Amino acid sequence: MQQRNAIALLITVMFVMIISVAIGYGFKQLNNATIIVKKEQNLYTKSMILEDVLNILNKSKELGTLLEDNSPSDLYSFLSTTAYLPLDIDNQKIILSIKSARQKININSLNEKNAPLFRAYFNKMMVSDTYVDLLSEFTGKNQAQNEYNNYYSSALFDKHPELFREYIASASHLKIINGFYMDEYHDENLKNIAFDKLFSYSKDKNTTIDLNYAKPEVWELILDTSKEKALKLYQESGLYESIKDLQLSDVEKKNLARFKTSFFEPYLAVDIEIIGQKESSSIHFEYDIKSKRGYDFVFKI
Repeated sequence: MQQRNAIALLITVMFVMIISVAIGYGFKQLNNATIIVKKEQNLYTKSMILEDVLNILNKSKELGTLLEDNSPSDLYSFLSTTAYLPLDIDNQKIILSIKSARQKININSLNEKNAPLFRAYFNKMMVSDTYVDLLSEFTGKNQAQNEYNNYYSSALFDKHPELFREYIASASHLKIINGFYMDEYHDENLKNIAFDKLFSYSKDKNTTIDLNYAKPEVWELILDTSKEKALKLYQESGLYESIKDLQLSDVEKKNLARFKTSFFEPYLAVDIEIIGQKESSSIHFEYDIKSKRGYDFVFKI
């Protein structure tokens, strides 16, 4: 009798354990499902905010007028007033900022014609020509996919076979390249360069630099000029309409001609930062005023 009771007790304990495990697993699945639903709701909310911002831009009379007038000064005034717009919607703080999408050098525009100016700039920052050679191998599109045609990039792809090869696609992409260079050549001087102020990343090599928004670092590179001259050009920006307004030397004019530049580029860089009670996220994209089209969307959740 005692043996039967012991067996019954054992069966009961095992049954309770199985139920406990099943319930625990069920709660885990429910919790995972809840997390997934919250993420989907979060993504949906971000998509709605993005859609609202795009609608505002598409219907903006101010942007339409800017395009019709083709006025660098009017565009500069507009961007000065929309540089930082804080909003509060449904217990979320939303910070909308709009700036020129053509204030930096597209790193993929590096070519044989302007490479000497890249070299001169990096040499002033105590970085060797080898670094520009490395960049050239990634921006030149001179190697077929899955082939190692160049010395520097071959070594990098051996370490990072998953790395995108067609062009330098983002700041994160460049960070990997920079890390490889510093490890291979033991050159820490690269850390002294403000890449976030210097380069943009687009597969379209023909993007134009709007000189009314060029950063001091950009001026210094494209003109091969002093930091003082570069800062002066930056401080006086916003009203440039022609090369004459820049008051450049003949050498600086020749250097400038190696890049594609203008004084009115109707492209916006839009950043939406969404700050909730427990989490934050951001959306970045570029907007073509002429075609009323957004592109290069980046979500960070």
